[in-house]
Amino acid sequence: MTIVHPKTTEAEPRAGGTPQPSPPPPARKKGAGRLVRLISGIGWAAVGVAVFVGLWALVARFSPDLPTPGEGFTALRELLRYPFYDLGPNDKGIGRQLGVSLIKVFKGFALATLVGVPLGFLMGGSRRAWAAVNPIVQILRPVSPLAWFPIGLVVLKDVRSAAVFVVFVTSLWPTVINTAAGAASVPTDQRNVARVFRFGRLAYIRHVVVPHSLPSIITGMRLSMGIAWMVIVAAEMLAGNTGIGYFVWNSYNGGSLAYVISAIVLIGTVGVVLDTMFMRLARKAAA
Repeated sequence: MTIVHPKTTEAEPRAGGTPQPSPPPPARKKGAGRLVRLISGIGWAAVGVAVFVGLWALVARFSPDLPTPGEGFTALRELLRYPFYDLGPNDKGIGRQLGVSLIKVFKGFALATLVGVPLGFLMGGSRRAWAAVNPIVQILRPVSPLAWFPIGLVVLKDVRSAAVFVVFVTSLWPTVINTAAGAASVPTDQRNVARVFRFGRLAYIRHVVVPHSLPSIITGMRLSMGIAWMVIVAAEMLAGNTGIGYFVWNSYNGGSLAYVISAIVLIGTVGVVLDTMFMRLARKAAA
């Protein structure tokens, strides 16, 4: 009688001499594990929110001018009750204000992507181009966004176009740098394969550089979108008659800090949604 290792799928032969297969091990309940992780994440998030609200209430207790959490949530509920009303240029719902800001952001972000990705490929694929362009990028990258607004206003003669220009300039650099890093890090074996198959320049970019650089490009675009969403609020506060930044500044001048806090919550929520979209896109690109 032959005895096999207990970890194998064969069983010890019975008296009849015919081996009987052992039953398969029970399948792991992946769905239950995911549910537990989801509930745990929601629970810890609720703890974080509760701590934040508690600190907010504590600060508001010693600062009478600061709205309490209850007042902030009441103002938020009022803003979301009719978010898309339009009673004139200076009286629009919060949904319309967010929409105006998002349009400006997407315009500036799209221009930054159209310019930044090809420029990044050029820098990553040519040492001479890198040496020529990189100093300019490093000098202009840390410049404050608001410093660009007067230049855009003088050149374009329009407040909204100047805001788009500010978004374009400030969101350009992360896309350029990350695209250049991805294009410059193509492995040597992939380059050698391209030489063996005698790829032309366009074929090399299409079949080698772009697939290898795609995760880096999306990472740069994700960073650029985050910067663009932050910048548009500051640009609209500086000079704007519509948009979420204008709404924040107008509410502050009107003495309604509860609306300011509500707008901050909405700005953060939109930012999380935009970041989550690019995070999922990055996961698909890396898969």
